[in-house]
Order: sequence, then structure tokens, then C-alpha cells
Amino acid sequence: MKKIALIPAYEPDLLLVDLLSELKHQEFSAIVVDDGSGEKYRDIFYMAAQDAVVLTHPENRGKGAALKTGLRYIMEHCPADAVVVTMDADGQHKIDDAVRVCDDAAGHAGCLVLGSRAFSGDVPLRSRFGNSVTRTVFRLSTGSRVGDTQTGLRAFGTELIPFLLTVGGERYEYEMNVLLDCSRQSIPIREVEIATVYLNDNARSHFSTLRDSARIYREILKFAASSLTGFAVDYGLYSLLVTLTAGAGALSVPLSNVAARIVSASVNFTINKKFVFKSDESALRTGAQYFALAACILFGNTLLLSWLVSGLGINKFAAKIVTEITFFALSWAAQKFLIFRKKPAVKRPAGRETSL
Repeated sequence: MKKIALIPAYEPDLLLVDLLSELKHQEFSAIVVDDGSGEKYRDIFYMAAQDAVVLTHPENRGKGAALKTGLRYIMEHCPADAVVVTMDADGQHKIDDAVRVCDDAAGHAGCLVLGSRAFSGDVPLRSRFGNSVTRTVFRLSTGSRVGDTQTGLRAFGTELIPFLLTVGGERYEYEMNVLLDCSRQSIPIREVEIATVYLNDNARSHFSTLRDSARIYREILKFAASSLTGFAVDYGLYSLLVTLTAGAGALSVPLSNVAARIVSASVNFTINKKFVFKSDESALRTGAQYFALAACILFGNTLLLSWLVSGLGINKFAAKIVTEITFFALSWAAQKFLIFRKKPAVKRPAGRETSL
């Protein structure tokens, strides 16, 4: 089995050189991508080039862009049956763990294997909190459990590279997007427990808590903003109609809800297609699927709303809020993974083999 270590590096220290020496000893081929570190770090990359292929970005473009540069190089120059492991340049991944995730990936073709940390012991607060939040967001978005969404130690066969190159994102958000798109395209995600290592309280990390977290959550936040806009239209129109039709008795709530949902669904579809998922699929096809989904949600939504108001006696305005929150996650998942899903990547033909 050909093992290839792909390491994006931005302003690394000598730990990178030590890591490459260990990888060579374990018979890994290594590819390092200098993500615009600059002249100050030239000597470190010169030493790195003794044990690795070094690719260089003239300026900093982000971790996702660096990984894609390395993946393109691997696709063009490396064996088609190799296993790739991505690693961080700061020495926080142990070689033994890299070997184990590679072995697992070799035995499970077509899977993405994560080296997942247990987050036990002395873990920096921002790392523990950040992973807890992204793990929860991922679970709500996909319905799948992943213990460590932020791990940079990931292994996969080269057959996944064409798919990985289609995933959006140029910086830290790329790794989260990979997990979201794997779930959407039914690519299995496996986890292998690894050691939790933080050097100097993770002081070498270039992760910006606010800026990079915003990038990671941007897609979900865009959907939430779109849904909030749709909800504002829906709730405003529902409130107006339920007041105007108060004389209709028990029919007032369902009639007002149906009318409001038709209008708000049209608004929501337009925003999601053009701005959230940026789908270039036929408006006729996606529109038909979207309104079929909207009809199903409307049916369930109306039943739940009527039951809350008539069956439990909940205030009709409060019941509307509870109902919309209940159906939010279902709507997100259906649109993300069914209606506005990306087309599957074309797999690279097997049998092409060149050496590093």
C-alpha cells in the first residue's frame, strides 16, 4: 500500500521538519504545501524539501486551498491505488495514529476515515467548546454523529480525490464542508480514536475563533437567515389572516396557515435556490421538488398547529412559533441533501500510476 501524507503548512516551525523525518522512516511519501508563508520561512521549507515534495502558494490562500493544491498534485503524479492522509504541520498528530487511519482507509475503500480525538484530559477550552458546537451543528444538519468534526487527521483512497476537489471552501470551512458533502452524497464516514495532543495550549494554531468559525457555519447560517425571512413573511401574513378570518371559527387557523405558507414558501424557494445553495439545476425540477416538500411540510405543519391550538389549548400565536421551529431541521435536511444537492463527482479511472 502506497501511503501519502499531505500537509498544508503556514508559517511552520522545525516541528514540521521532525514530522517529515518520522514519516519518511515509516515509508510515507510526503507532500507539503507552503501556503504563502513568505521569505522568513524559506529555510524551513528548504529543509522540508529533503524529505518531501514542497508546493508553494505565492500568497496565503487558506487551508482548504492548500489541501486542494496537494490533492491535484496527487491525482496527477501519484499511484491510483494509494491512500492519502492529511496532517497538520504543528506536530499534534502522532505517526502511529497516521498509520492506523491509513490502514483503516485501505480496508474500507470509498470511505473517509477521521482520526477522532476523545477530548479528555488537559484540552484548551476553545478547542473543547469549538468541537462541541460544530459536532452539534453537524448532527442537527445531517442527522449523523461525528465525534470530532475539526480533526485534520483524515485518510482516504485516491478514488475520493475528484469528489474532494468539488467541495466548496478555501479556508478552515473546507473541512466542515467535506463532512457535510460526504453526508449528502452518502459517502461513509468512519472514525478511529487517536491521541489528543495540544502543544503549548495550541498556541501555534492559526485558527481565528471568530473569523474562521463564521466561515465554518456560514452555509447553515445562510439557510437560517433565509428561513427567518420566510418565517417573518409566513408569521406576519398568518397573524393578519387569522385576525381577519376570526369569524370563520375552527377553520380560521388552518385556512390562514395554508395561505401564509403558500406565499412564504415561494419567497423561501427563491432565496434558497439563488443565494443559499446556489443551485444551477432546472428551476422547474427543483421547484417541483421544493413545492412537493412544502406540501408535505404544510400538511404536517397544519396538523401539528391545529392540534396544539384545538387539542392542547395553546395560544394560536405561540403554537405557530413552536410548529415552525419543529419543521426547521426537516426542511434544511431535505433541501440540502435532496433538492439542491450537488451532482456526484465523476470518479477517476483506476489503473493510472506514476511515481512521486
